Amino acid sequence: MGLHRWCDAKASNWIQTASIAMLELQGIPVSPGVAIASALVLDADGYRIPRCIVPASDVDDEFARLRTAVTTVSQQLEQSRLETTATAGRQTGDIFAAQLQMLHDPRLHSELEKRIGEDRQSAAFAVSGVLHNYAAALQKLENPFLADRAQDVLDIERQLLTQLGAVTRQPLHDLNEPVIVLSRMLTPSETAGLNREFVKGFCTEVGGPGGHTAIVAKGLEIPAVVGIGEFLPVIAGADCVIVDGDRGRLIIDPTDEVLENYRKRAEYRRTLAQRLAQQSQLPATTTDGTRISLNANIEFPHETASCLQRGADGIGLYRTEFLYLSSDEEPSEEDHYEAYAEVIKQMNGRPVVIRTLDLGADKMGHGKRSQQENNPFLGLRSIRLSLRNLDLFRPQLRAVLRAAALGDVRVMFPLITTIAELRQARMLLNLVAEDLKEAGVPYRSDLPIGMMVEVPAAVIMLDHFACEVDFFSIGTNDLAQYTLAVDRSNESVADLYQSSDPAVLRLIQASIDVAAQTQTPISVCGEMSSNPARALLLLGMGVRSLSVPPSALPRVKKVIRNVSIEECEAIAERVCKLESARDVDLYLLDRLSDLAPELVMQ
Repeated sequence: MGLHRWCDAKASNWIQTASIAMLELQGIPVSPGVAIASALVLDADGYRIPRCIVPASDVDDEFARLRTAVTTVSQQLEQSRLETTATAGRQTGDIFAAQLQMLHDPRLHSELEKRIGEDRQSAAFAVSGVLHNYAAALQKLENPFLADRAQDVLDIERQLLTQLGAVTRQPLHDLNEPVIVLSRMLTPSETAGLNREFVKGFCTEVGGPGGHTAIVAKGLEIPAVVGIGEFLPVIAGADCVIVDGDRGRLIIDPTDEVLENYRKRAEYRRTLAQRLAQQSQLPATTTDGTRISLNANIEFPHETASCLQRGADGIGLYRTEFLYLSSDEEPSEEDHYEAYAEVIKQMNGRPVVIRTLDLGADKMGHGKRSQQENNPFLGLRSIRLSLRNLDLFRPQLRAVLRAAALGDVRVMFPLITTIAELRQARMLLNLVAEDLKEAGVPYRSDLPIGMMVEVPAAVIMLDHFACEVDFFSIGTNDLAQYTLAVDRSNESVADLYQSSDPAVLRLIQASIDVAAQTQTPISVCGEMSSNPARALLLLGMGVRSLSVPPSALPRVKKVIRNVSIEECEAIAERVCKLESARDVDLYLLDRLSDLAPELVMQ
């Protein structure tokens, strides 16, 4: 009944080769860049499986720690067997008897001894590598009964790691070496808390290209790939992993040739960044003299320095969600004010567009605000949530009005669908302004008000909205989601989520046309604008203001300075005749290769 009797010859061969064979997995690229480091694997419960090689002088100590852990786990399993047999019968108690046999399997101990004695792995790293390989081999077997035994193996691993002190609930707080985080998922708040000094990249089993986790990763400039599918059981013992945030790849234990190629790519990116930095303070002006307003999207106040260094004209989208996601407490008016004031002062007169809360009730962790929603993306979120919770909304509006006295500030409301919503938000802003006036608190009385164009309903009624606002900003992330009926955080339908889909492009063009007719300033702040190839299309469609993540500023500025508006208009004319997102993207990539070849990553 030992492990060796559960694994056929094919599975055994797989176990022996799994730890040394390169494995390449495809996911969804959400934050560009290349990262190479050791793996830090988090399971669904968030514990780490550390990679650790010990000095030869410590090998005997690791053997002793392993023996103590095995003895303790063995005693615990025997106790569980006795108690379960007494209460649920011998057949149920035999589950723990089987685990005891696995724990004492000679082949298991032989492999552990080899890893510790010859490879000088720590006891915890050896346990993790060997047992994860066993579990992966069992899961590959066609016999369902044997495949189910993988969970028993993983259970033993967890118990041994617990005794060895390798299980921690705060694995990301105790880093002292570069790692790539591999996890089933990361929440936006977990992503925001990543230590950029040591976390060089991350990959997750689930997630989509437009979720908040992806946006935060891009804001932090951490290479990231999501939506890979189940991969954690086979990579516990990986010595080295590569995250390719450009192509959406995770490479486990790369060959020397692959590793060298990626090191060259990383070096190419570094030298390209240096070349592009030389134009950072030049204006984003096309070759025929058209000035484009090139602004930055930010998540955190600390990003402002990077925006200025890269020559941003202003902040086109200041996302305020981090205030709600990075704390267990609901942010106060002063929390809002201090964050906004920090950015406004650093921007030193450049425009700053502050967007009010754009989260769903399902993401709010500060008390229950609504019942469970079956479809949160069509539920109580963004401006709807704010208008239903005035105790949440008022402090933010007060802080925006107060901070606006410090510089060129505009406020923008997200997910506006109806005229009534917009008027209600404006009315509340006016009431808050009156309260500040009566209290003698400094504020800006003529604050420009804008709205996000994110749903088809807003596009259809945009000529009416133009009478109510001072500016528009197209959020291509949500506009694509709601136009194509695709949950942008769901990897199962990620292939359908395309902001270059012709249907989405028609809505963007319709918005630009209305803005031109009504002389209402309009910009594009969605992720679409951060793609240099798609930026060419947007310029050709008539957009003259873009807002992109700080990391994308140099590349987008480069492509703007390399083209004429006439060339971009020809691109837009050709694109309007194409019938699929794939055709659009292939054509745009081809034109980018002609107009700015160094921006096309090889």
